Amino acid sequence: MKNFMFILSIFLLHTSCEDLIEVDLIDADPKLVIEASINWKKGTSGRKQAIKLSFTAPFFDKTIPPANGALVTITNQNNTVFNFVEDGTSGVYRNNNFVPKLNERYILNITYKEDRYSATEIFKSVVPIDRIGQNNNGGFSGDEIELKAYYTDPADEINFYFFEFISDIPVIPSLSVFDDKFTNGKEIFGFYSEQDLKPGDKVMIRNYGISERFYLYMFILLQQTSQSGGGPFQTQPAMVKGNCVNETNPDNFPLGYFRLSEVDEVVYNVQ
Repeated sequence: MKNFMFILSIFLLHTSCEDLIEVDLIDADPKLVIEASINWKKGTSGRKQAIKLSFTAPFFDKTIPPANGALVTITNQNNTVFNFVEDGTSGVYRNNNFVPKLNERYILNITYKEDRYSATEIFKSVVPIDRIGQNNNGGFSGDEIELKAYYTDPADEINFYFFEFISDIPVIPSLSVFDDKFTNGKEIFGFYSEQDLKPGDKVMIRNYGISERFYLYMFILLQQTSQSGGGPFQTQPAMVKGNCVNETNPDNFPLGYFRLSEVDEVVYNVQ
């Protein structure tokens, strides 16, 4: 009897391993995704700008559907309107005559089918990157290359920063945000470390001036996507809303953010 039960258990085990389990995923209604990052690189005119509109897609879809045929404008505080025209059917809307002005208010307006979306933001300035420091003995094992992009925070101002590090290594760019709550008026740095970074690699370093609201928005997003945050029993990430609203149907809110930033860029050759 014991032998029979053992054989039966093995049979059931093999049978269950070979069965195909299909999981029905519930697809939510697609939402408009607004990627409206207006960046003015120091030393350039900042006239060429682009805004990307797309839709959320089911989990297993390999393509991101563009939002075609929208009317996209940005208006400055002097009521000058900048029209963004779609590049073919890419969902990318371009303007080659934009006029960036620091500390001024801009309004984004998007009309897509029967809905009208809008957002308001201030064009934020940024201080230059002063220097790059390199440490070849970083990381837990002491053999990783670490980079520090130093900049001097203006005194008696409240400032927020968004750092982006892009290297030759085909990985997701390293993103981080900083405030000056404890570093006002001091020299501080953005930090980058990558295990596979080696001498001869190039790293694109960008520092963006951002608003407090965008700082909080990115802080939450980066916390949710951090590899070090939580385990399988952690509370699942919530949907993070940006500053774009649907004026026609507020419940059908879009995803994404309208940001205007001066940016300082340095290309560093790893020693």
